[in-house]
Amino acid sequence: MTDSRPPAAGTSDGIPGGTSPEVTDTCDGLRLETSEPSAGVTVVAVTGELDMLTAPELRHAVAERIAAASLVVLDLDGVRFLGTSGLAALIELREQAHRSGVELRLACTERRVLRPIGIAGLHHLFDIHDDVRAALES
Repeated sequence: MTDSRPPAAGTSDGIPGGTSPEVTDTCDGLRLETSEPSAGVTVVAVTGELDMLTAPELRHAVAERIAAASLVVLDLDGVRFLGTSGLAALIELREQAHRSGVELRLACTERRVLRPIGIAGLHHLFDIHDDVRAALES
């Protein structure tokens, strides 16, 4: 599945500058598209279902990036389902980032992602923005 949103004018991936995205497709349907718009900044666009089968893959992929970053943005607008295992993975990544002195921001406007976060009472744990650009600029 690919992102149907058009990239921003003058960019190939919608994020100014940086590296070309690295795409990882898992056998369970999770797609992670990772880019580095600038030094120390990592953006991971997540597409698919974030559940007990795929949460460990997200956790592993992002945990590797946290060590080399000062800011990590997770673009969750492509997530079609967010289960409790996905929520747990987000919490664990937030804690790891916090311990490492790395900022973790979420970019998402999709109700199917924001509602589980809200129902679980986790909004206060995350810095949530409407889109990647806003997350990068805050």
